Parts: sequence; structure tokens; C-alpha cells
Amino acid sequence: MSGLIKPKRLYLGDTVGITAPASWGDREKLEAAAACFEKLGLKVRLGGTLSKRHGYLSGTDEERAQELNAMFADPDIKAIVCARGGYGTGRIADRLDYGLIRANPKIFWGYSDITFLHAAIGRYAGLTTFHGPMLVDLEHDSHPLTVQNYEQLVRPAAVRYTEDISPLQVLVAGEACGPVVGGNISLIASTLGTPYELDTKGKILFIEDIDEEPYRLDRMLNQMRLAGKFADAAGIMVCDFSNCEPNKRKESLTLEQIVQDHIVAAGKPTLAGFKIGHCSPNIAVPIGIEARLNTHDKSLTFTEPGVEA
Repeated sequence: MSGLIKPKRLYLGDTVGITAPASWGDREKLEAAAACFEKLGLKVRLGGTLSKRHGYLSGTDEERAQELNAMFADPDIKAIVCARGGYGTGRIADRLDYGLIRANPKIFWGYSDITFLHAAIGRYAGLTTFHGPMLVDLEHDSHPLTVQNYEQLVRPAAVRYTEDISPLQVLVAGEACGPVVGGNISLIASTLGTPYELDTKGKILFIEDIDEEPYRLDRMLNQMRLAGKFADAAGIMVCDFSNCEPNKRKESLTLEQIVQDHIVAAGKPTLAGFKIGHCSPNIAVPIGIEARLNTHDKSLTFTEPGVEA
């Protein structure tokens, strides 16, 4: 898919649709968290999937895909924010209407399990999407930067990440330029060998995860290495890996050793320490937008906002 499309920015009074394309959560708590959009002068429409339960899924595959397609088709909905992740988006990737999405570009926002949809929508609709905190995060994460993420949708500005946000470590020195892609490592690995496989060639790849033991991360990073995803990348961002400590296997390689073996060995400019993912704050980044990764001043600088001003 050629010709990247940026969604339009939000204006006061615009409606944000909330959907649950993966697992279900507590609807009452999600409704309370949605108040953050009202504080920005936006309206909220809660999707029916927030009230559905199908095992660990928020409704059947057909129901979740149908709601997401309908929200893209609805001209009154200007942005779509996912209620939470969990599991299930890979199950609906082949049920989405990518022609419809491309013809009705709008903000699509989420992370974690939503990574699969970022990869699929980017590949087949050519739409810039946003990797950022969801409603479930706003239930317990009151960090000002987490909440302020959403302001880039109503007051467009190019994102710049420096050590003013968090300490960054140089793993491989250098400078890289390219579109930013990535997300949760478990979901990226699950795209491999499918029609939705993440393309990293000439791009800045960012990765994060939570609750994965080192041997499991080793397996996934090795799979990505063998698939050429690190060698193809222009640069790499190692983001937050929350609670990724050995449990089942006490004698373990460290996360640092695994990153050294699979990522540093690729020799691409690499910075670690980004607060992107299952962490507080959780900094939102636009996927598909060009950026510069510079290890000399320890920064990631996007060349433009993720929305049309």
C-alpha cells in the first residue's frame, strides 16, 4: 500500500467512538475513564462491544469486526479509541474492510494487543494510527503525560521524545531516519508468516511487552531476528518491558543479554528506556510518520504531527 494517509485532527464537539476489539473490561469503569475526552471538549459514543462477553473476548469475532467497520464508516465518529487490549485482534484482521477504512480515514488509537491492527491497517489501508494509552489505562494511571497524550489530537504537534521524559541508554550509536512502526513484541511476532506481517525495512522499529519471562522474549526476539526484522530496520527503540522477570525458570538470561544477542548484534542505531507501552507514563506515538532517532543527543523527533492540522 503506497501513499500514507493522515487522519484529520479533532475539533471541539467532535465524537470519539470507543470500541473493544479484543478482551472485555468493566463497562462502568471504562465509562468513568471516558470523561477525559469530555474534558477536552469532545463527545463520547460507547460501542456495544463494551457490554459483550464471549469467553475472554468482548463479543464474537463478527461482532467486534462489524463494530470497528461501522465506526470507520460512520461520518459522525471522528476518532476511534480502543477500550483495552488483552487478546483477540488477530482473530478479526481478515474481517476488516480496509478499502472502507482507507476511504474513511480517521484517528485509530490503542496499544498492546491492538498492535496487530496497527500492522494490518498500516499495510492494507495505508493509514497513520496511534500507539497510545487506552481507557483501561486511564482507570489507574493519572500521570499528567499519559493524559496529555490525547491533546496532540486536538492541538497537533510533532512529538519529540528526549531525556526530559525518561533516561535513555545508547545500545548502538548512530542516527536513523524512517517511518516509526512497531508495538508489542508478542503481537509483532504473531504477524510473522501472515498477510499482516510487519514490514520493518528502512523503518524505525519500537518494541515493548509485559509479563513475559526472559526465555519467552528470547524465543520471540530470535524469531524476529531470523525473519530479518532487526537487520531490515533503520533503527531500533527498546521501550518498556514491565515485569519481564524469570519465574518459571529461575536460572535465566537477563533481558539485557537477550537484547544484546538479538538486537544489538544487528548493529543498527539503538536507544533503550522509552516509556512507551505498559508503563506510567505511557507516551503515545504516531505509527507510520517519519522520525529521526539520534543516539548522540538521545532523542526521537517526528518530522510532523500524526494528524492533519
